[in-house]
Amino acid sequence: MAGSCFYGLRLRMSKSKALPDPSSSSKSRFECDKDNMGRKRFDSMESWSMILDSMDTWEASKEDQEREQEEWTADLSQLFIGNKFASGAHSRIYRGVYKQRAVAVKMVRIPSQDEETKALLEEQFNSEVALLSRLFHFNIVQFIAACKKPPVYCIITEYMSQGNLRMYLNKKEPYSLSMETILRLALDISKGMEYLHSQGVIHRDLKSSNLLLNDDMRAKVADFGTSCLETRCRKSKGNSGTYRWMAPEMLKEKPYTRKVDVYSFGIVLWELTTSLLPFQGMTPVQAAFAVAEKNERPPLPASCQPALAHLMKRCWSANPSKRPDFSDIVSTLEKCDECVKEGLPMSHHSGLVSRNVIIERLKGCVSMSSSIPVHA
Repeated sequence: MAGSCFYGLRLRMSKSKALPDPSSSSKSRFECDKDNMGRKRFDSMESWSMILDSMDTWEASKEDQEREQEEWTADLSQLFIGNKFASGAHSRIYRGVYKQRAVAVKMVRIPSQDEETKALLEEQFNSEVALLSRLFHFNIVQFIAACKKPPVYCIITEYMSQGNLRMYLNKKEPYSLSMETILRLALDISKGMEYLHSQGVIHRDLKSSNLLLNDDMRAKVADFGTSCLETRCRKSKGNSGTYRWMAPEMLKEKPYTRKVDVYSFGIVLWELTTSLLPFQGMTPVQAAFAVAEKNERPPLPASCQPALAHLMKRCWSANPSKRPDFSDIVSTLEKCDECVKEGLPMSHHSGLVSRNVIIERLKGCVSMSSSIPVHA
């Protein structure tokens, strides 16, 4: 099923063994040493196997047994881990095989001492699994299973072989993507976001590194660790997300809506058009200040198609109410795509001239005495 480069993970459970009761100082030192050892071994694939295999002191409680019965719970005996291909402050992402299917395995190590970080990581894990497990769309990365076994949590999703969009753009020359490619990827992303918003979910961290590409170079929205249901975060404040892609109202820690995702999409569309990193030459904090305090946006190149430039400006408007919904964005991009495929110039308006409008114009051009009928 898997080559020798994959390691099988097995979770063994047995009755807990009695541990000595150290003094408070030695206990603190013991916990500190254990945490340091965990951090040192974090990058080693064997450490994951060791952590899961060596949990002989873990005894399943009634709650844990019930959790095992949840539909999303992974069968660790069917999970094989391969090479690491991405990492974060507290997580590592590995290529793997689960039930004979190529997958990506995101593993999160929960610290034993830092209670604030522990609580945050647990909240993000629970939120991501809760959201991903209910989302089903071609342009949303497919959730497969998850496992919550402290100190390691894991989320298993479909494997996206071409990495993330930022990695792809980094390999391209500036302004080198064809209009067909730009529109295809933009449509994939906007359709995924249209579906996400239809489910009442705000992503809150839409950016090129959270957009994944498959074998066919189709884009899918991923990483829902900071996402939330709009009904729960509509009135919340804070600046969840990444500064270069973050809407000004979120940067200013004002109440926000789903329109923060539309702003971020405008930045991603600029990335597709230029292949550049937004606010290049600025630090993230400088970029945040430029957007929030000076109302600056990434510069639009003279070669940018007017239709796309117009759409970007609408998406990153400082006034959230002036930003379009993703249904409008999808409609606009589809009409632009039709024009490109038919060899016609793209309209610089929010939408192309409708068929009925064209017919009305034709009617005005036809003499009232003409015998040529014009039908709608």
